Amino acid sequence: MGIPFIFSNFEVLRNVMSNPSSSRDHFIEQAEALVVENLSNEQFGVSELAAAMNMSRSNLLRKIKKRTKLSASQFIRQIRLEQGMELLKDSSLTVSEISYQVGFGSTSYFIKCFREHYGYPPGEAAKNQLEEVKEAEEVKVEGDNSNSHVRRPKRRKLIWAVSLVPLLIIISALLYYNKNTPGPESELEKSIVVLPFKNESSDSTNVYFINGLMESTLNSLQKIEDFRVISRTSAETYSNSDRSIPEIAEELNVNYVVEGSGQRMGDQVLLNIQLIEAASDKPVWSEQYRREVVDIFDLQNEVARKIADAVQATVTPAEREQIEKKPTDNLVAYDYYLQALGPFHARTREGLEEAIPLFEKAIEEDPEFSLAYANVAISYFFMDVYQKQKKYTEQINTYADKALLFDSKSAESLIAKALYYMQTEEYRLALPHLEKALEYNPNSSAVIQMLADLYARIIPDTGKYLEYAFKGVQLDIAANDSVGKSYIYLSLSNALVQNGFVDEALTYINMSLDFNPDNYYSPLVKTYILFARDGDIEQIQDRLTREWKKDTTRLDILQEVAKVHYFQEEYDSAFYYFEKFVGARERNGMDIYPQEDIKIAYTYKQKNLDALAQQFFDAYSVYCEEDQSIYKSASTAVKYAYAGQYDEAIEQLQIFAEQDNYQYWILLFLEMDPILKPLKTHPEFAPTVQKIKDRFWEKHDKLEKSLEDKGLL
Repeated sequence: MGIPFIFSNFEVLRNVMSNPSSSRDHFIEQAEALVVENLSNEQFGVSELAAAMNMSRSNLLRKIKKRTKLSASQFIRQIRLEQGMELLKDSSLTVSEISYQVGFGSTSYFIKCFREHYGYPPGEAAKNQLEEVKEAEEVKVEGDNSNSHVRRPKRRKLIWAVSLVPLLIIISALLYYNKNTPGPESELEKSIVVLPFKNESSDSTNVYFINGLMESTLNSLQKIEDFRVISRTSAETYSNSDRSIPEIAEELNVNYVVEGSGQRMGDQVLLNIQLIEAASDKPVWSEQYRREVVDIFDLQNEVARKIADAVQATVTPAEREQIEKKPTDNLVAYDYYLQALGPFHARTREGLEEAIPLFEKAIEEDPEFSLAYANVAISYFFMDVYQKQKKYTEQINTYADKALLFDSKSAESLIAKALYYMQTEEYRLALPHLEKALEYNPNSSAVIQMLADLYARIIPDTGKYLEYAFKGVQLDIAANDSVGKSYIYLSLSNALVQNGFVDEALTYINMSLDFNPDNYYSPLVKTYILFARDGDIEQIQDRLTREWKKDTTRLDILQEVAKVHYFQEEYDSAFYYFEKFVGARERNGMDIYPQEDIKIAYTYKQKNLDALAQQFFDAYSVYCEEDQSIYKSASTAVKYAYAGQYDEAIEQLQIFAEQDNYQYWILLFLEMDPILKPLKTHPEFAPTVQKIKDRFWEKHDKLEKSLEDKGLL
């Protein structure tokens, strides 16, 4: 969102609301009136609107979608934003007061949504209105100086709408505002980017030292959870940039920018640094430092503390302890460490080969230098990451253990150990190390990306996958070129649709394709998002077949084409594609898509190929036994249904109905599966399936509120 070439669904409702000739009806008018009547109640959401209109939630979703092309939550949020705009124009309330008056529990989230919808922050709306009023007051009817003829802006529909709000709600709202309205200082989210510092020295060899000052400032701020800190790789894209501070802030969606310059002269360090508020492009804090090199760590700590104080960030005692911790007492070791950071961050093989000896020199100078040990381990991991035969597993483990030995509360030490477990494919052991690392560095984009991937593929948890995918976009999107951005938005779109956020998923998959029309996976994901939206299986059959014909070596699409025919009980076509898939899989010695062997078995059985069908069934049985995911009971239910053991199949479905965080695809395809068709006459089937659906939507609603509260959705 916020990308100009993406069609905003919010515009649909705005056009419907503002165009009298559009197809408004009594239903939409009634829904609008109820939202306005409950405007200040932030808890008034989709379920509450459905109850107020005396209809089921699903019926409400369908009707709003049909008439406005919006989801119900978008419809409600759009009305709140429209009313917020009216208050900004027609009242003297602050942005903070208005955000609460129109039902946003967070001022920063109101500002975010307002900016995405109108293209500018709410503060500018109020400013523009004051200018309009001032101009209007200067225009008088010719020959008449009476104030009664001054042209003034029209007051809009909010005036009469608010007058309909019951007195009790108004009184409650006033009490709520007095109790909960934050001061002006809380209006801005504490989002910040630390731009690369400029080397003021004529000696280019000092660049690494100045870069180290920037990196230490960034690392210190990243440890404060109250901040949202843009990643180093994103910040580096603005090195030597001619963009203005407001332009950079707008592109990164931050409210504060840190910039600095400095030089090292012998044993002296000179540093000029300032914190700039993006909206005004004015410094809110600046300082000039001249310190001894031996005081470098005190200087770094002071800079971080001053920045946090300037924006009134909350810094916990544990976070302060992390910030004030010295990486080493040996300045020679620290100098080697700083020299290594440039090639280390390049993440090329050549860069890593240059960085490792420098980190090792740092360790020679200080054998207890935890950060240096951690970075050697991380370097060896990336040396091995794309190699089929791993060469550095023992080195990764040894250096990671040393890093943890000398600092067990270091995010880098924990990341290093997590990478060792990922190297050995012990992913469940990696997980607690990564989550603990995120406690010590809540803004680590690397950790967030790894957690998103683990929760997407290895340890399925759709809610956590989505949360980390959103955070990854927030912290690291500017670090990538158009191809990188395309894959980031692909991942976010996939996470959204897995959680049932279909409209939002479609928005981001379109962004993915706009950044890179040749993205390898986005057309496939978009096909299924469209199915989730429209329920047209023939449409996805056509789209998948066209995609596969573009590249017939794509086994991922090939098996999807086969499955779509299988779900439609078109077994001749399903067999045609499954046979191609099985042949390619066997020729290449690939162990892929074992979860689909049961569909292959059933298709082959329909073709009277019973012996081959039994082989695939046996392979699927092994898969079920070895499956450690939340889907084990669902997979086992299909196995029992295939074998005609219907009571056992129902029992497994009932076990699955107690699970959480399963994908939306379960709801869409469970009842379509031909193998489960005989279960539909079982008295426990319908209530069990309904429980699975209800549990999913309950989790969905909680997740939606949680993400909205965090300003992620």
